[in-house]
Amino acid sequence: MNELPTKFILAGLVVLMIIAGSLFQLDQRQRAIVFQFGEAVRVLEEPGLHMKIPLIQNVEYFDKRILTVDVETKELTASDGKRIIVDAFAKFKITDPVMFYKTVNNYQGVKIRLNKMLESSMRKVIGRIDLGTILSVERSNVMLNIRDNVNSETKNFGLEVIDFRILRADLPKENSAAIYRRMQTEREKEAKQIRAEGQEEAARIRSRADKESQILLAEAYKQAQVIKGEGDSAAAKLYNNAYSRDPEFYKFYKSLTTYKAILAKENTSYVISPESELLEFLHLGK
Repeated sequence: MNELPTKFILAGLVVLMIIAGSLFQLDQRQRAIVFQFGEAVRVLEEPGLHMKIPLIQNVEYFDKRILTVDVETKELTASDGKRIIVDAFAKFKITDPVMFYKTVNNYQGVKIRLNKMLESSMRKVIGRIDLGTILSVERSNVMLNIRDNVNSETKNFGLEVIDFRILRADLPKENSAAIYRRMQTEREKEAKQIRAEGQEEAARIRSRADKESQILLAEAYKQAQVIKGEGDSAAAKLYNNAYSRDPEFYKFYKSLTTYKAILAKENTSYVISPESELLEFLHLGK
């Protein structure tokens, strides 16, 4: 009689284990593939409680979210021969979980595959452009080209690369110093050329200013001489008109002016004949 309850308990435990083995929970962030003897029989997208055949079927889970893979640092060569160190990352999602499982199996597998595909695409795209393009606003187009090239291959792995970004694109240390020196030399050459052109322009401006100032001074001197000549002519006419009215008075006035000029000097002796016309108005000896 005691064996019967034991059998029921064991049977109940077996049933519970079978039920527990047939139920599984699917998170809303996941999708699942139900495999039967290694073959995919169902792909589950809806979250919630699902069933499978215990011991015969097994379940593999895959993330629905956008995932990130860091690209290993690569040294690449641009079309102008410049070597650059590139750090990048890619955002991807699983579009076909069955194909994904068959080709790359898991995240570690996709990390290895994507790194190889991204490296190949970066070498192909960056090898066709020069360093200046990577460092300019065209960089966004470069990243899009790399992404599109990779997506042409990832569709065979049940993947889609959503975005690709270059975090850093630097020159190797041994190249940086040489390029910086060359850039410095070019800037110094350009500065010297600008200074030389400035000095040439300054000399041209000074020459033009000196020429214009000489012309202005010459014109002013000419005009001054003309005005002075006209003034002297007018003065001469006034003197002539004034003195011609009384020649004797003019002669007397000029004699007095002469006496003032020659007799004003002290300690000066003159030897002049009393009959000299100069002493006419002094009446010496009369």
